[in-house]
Amino acid sequence: MRIAVLFFAHETVTFLANDTTLADFTYPGSPAAGEALLAHDPKGYMGGFVKVAREYDGVELVGIESPLWPKTGTGSGWITQEAYETFLGKMIAELKAGGKWDGVYLSLHGAMGVRGVAKPEADIARRVREVVGRSAFIVGTFDPHGNEDEEFLAAADMAFCVKYFPHYDSHLQGERAARMLVRAIRGDYTPTTVTQKVPIITPTVLQWTGASPWMDMVQRAMIWEAREPDVYVNVFFGFPFADVPDVGLTFEVMTNGNPKLARHIADDMAQWAWRRREALLNTAKVHLIPEGVKLAKQAIAKGETPVVLADHSDRSGYATWILKEVIEQGLESVLIATVADAKLSDALKAKGVKAGDAFDYDVGGLADESAGQPVRVNGTVVKAVEANGLLWVVVEFGKGNVLVLSRFLVQVQETQHLTDLLGDISKFKAIAIKSRVHFRRGFDDSGFAKTILLVEPVEPYLGTVRLDGLSYKNVDLKKFYPYGDVKFP
Repeated sequence: MRIAVLFFAHETVTFLANDTTLADFTYPGSPAAGEALLAHDPKGYMGGFVKVAREYDGVELVGIESPLWPKTGTGSGWITQEAYETFLGKMIAELKAGGKWDGVYLSLHGAMGVRGVAKPEADIARRVREVVGRSAFIVGTFDPHGNEDEEFLAAADMAFCVKYFPHYDSHLQGERAARMLVRAIRGDYTPTTVTQKVPIITPTVLQWTGASPWMDMVQRAMIWEAREPDVYVNVFFGFPFADVPDVGLTFEVMTNGNPKLARHIADDMAQWAWRRREALLNTAKVHLIPEGVKLAKQAIAKGETPVVLADHSDRSGYATWILKEVIEQGLESVLIATVADAKLSDALKAKGVKAGDAFDYDVGGLADESAGQPVRVNGTVVKAVEANGLLWVVVEFGKGNVLVLSRFLVQVQETQHLTDLLGDISKFKAIAIKSRVHFRRGFDDSGFAKTILLVEPVEPYLGTVRLDGLSYKNVDLKKFYPYGDVKFP
């Protein structure tokens, strides 16, 4: 049983000015092929898929040369056609040269945006299908922030999507993908799918599955999976910061050769979501940054620390709004991790920056309108380290404040990410991070943070909860709740 394994993933913020280029995907370790690809992300989709696939006798996994996540992470815009066609072209050529395939595993994201390609994941599936033919089975794994419709499953056979946000179950979904792909190849499972879109569009910061109603929606999907054998229900929350035609809430249901049951479950999930549409849009209080910093100051005075200021809106990583307010409002003992500034980072690296150096520079800003203006920081470098070819500079300034300067956007998800760099972080009274919901994994679920404040800038910039402030060209917001008089079903 020969199974080809491919990886091509990005969560594209199409409103950012910096395209994601061929060079962004090319760095030590990327592209990866063979065992290097199969060993990538052992705790995620790939790790789960490889683990279970290799539990079956006679299964051969072939890692097709694939680009890993770009260096920019999620802090970059449209993928260029050059990058997309270069990597996909090589993958398709290797598949053609590889002989007969029984199955293909596509490790994807779902919110990839490519210039000139309306639905990249569906395009990948179509082009793979042209090579492997209808006799092979194709399965994909996805992030719940994928923007998907029926086109991917028109070419592929199966899809498995993470259910939780933060994304705790990616390894599990990889395991499922491997198990069901092997069953399908053996003739033990006949994938029958129904895709149902619901005209609801929501900012990602509201989609936390640790609270109702998003938690309830995921639970409803799992109840269907529990009560009906061989049923799988995907919930795509959608990613509104990609200006692509298939945004919005989507359900996918797969059964073992039972289209009537698949249709019934898809309708049930869709109708439930539509009934709860108002609640889905009112799940979190998001403060304007000046107010949020003021509330943090009040919490510090009451001893309700550490405070987490989570800026969900910063998509480039360059935003300086919190840094500016921390300085202006005179907060003390605040850790800001991170502000991205590629130009300054490269200049400091070339200069050979080291601990003890004086630091007096304009930091961040100007990457796009949403990043704000650069902010002058005067302090002392306390640490400068390189990891994976990227420089991290730690600067102490003001009264016990610390700034971590990075080259690209960093979403801090675990406290360990900061303790590895800084040691004990419980000494800080407040920690300001660039994260939507992922930070709850390490700062909320663990009980570390005593106060959590979600914030965004005063204007409806890139990551805003006010999606009507975005300059969509490929999306008509009036066709989605809550921005139009939408009828459903």
